[in-house]
Amino acid sequence: MKNNFIQKVLSTNAGWAAFVLRVPVGLILAAHGAQKLFGWFGGYGLEGTGQWMASIGLEPGYIMALLAGSAEFFGGLALAIGLLTRPAAIVSAFTMLVAIFTVHFENGLFMANNGYEFALVLLVTSVALAIQGAGNWSVDKALSEK
Repeated sequence: MKNNFIQKVLSTNAGWAAFVLRVPVGLILAAHGAQKLFGWFGGYGLEGTGQWMASIGLEPGYIMALLAGSAEFFGGLALAIGLLTRPAAIVSAFTMLVAIFTVHFENGLFMANNGYEFALVLLVTSVALAIQGAGNWSVDKALSEK
């Protein structure tokens, strides 16, 4: 691969641990995004999620729902297959930061109180993947070796 910037984005110094992290986290993020975008898995779709986001001050709600849902759905799929893992992980981390501070932080740590513990785990996993890359069995690794 000739382009140095693309090589750096696709490179990985991670092994199997990154694979073990990114596949389930990517699928979980994609499922949450599908709830927001399509109403799958008991979600409310763009309209309902947009109304809720507007009600908590994230305006315009529909656009915010589209952005959050797309970041989670497409970013999650990218993480799961290991394609553009670093950019996908950065977008996912930012989305989780927004979720933590706009929805969960005031409820404390624990999920039983709608706290931020789950979003925090997704955040730190995303940051770890942004630092180390996709690891083994990833599209990034296959492309970077060509």
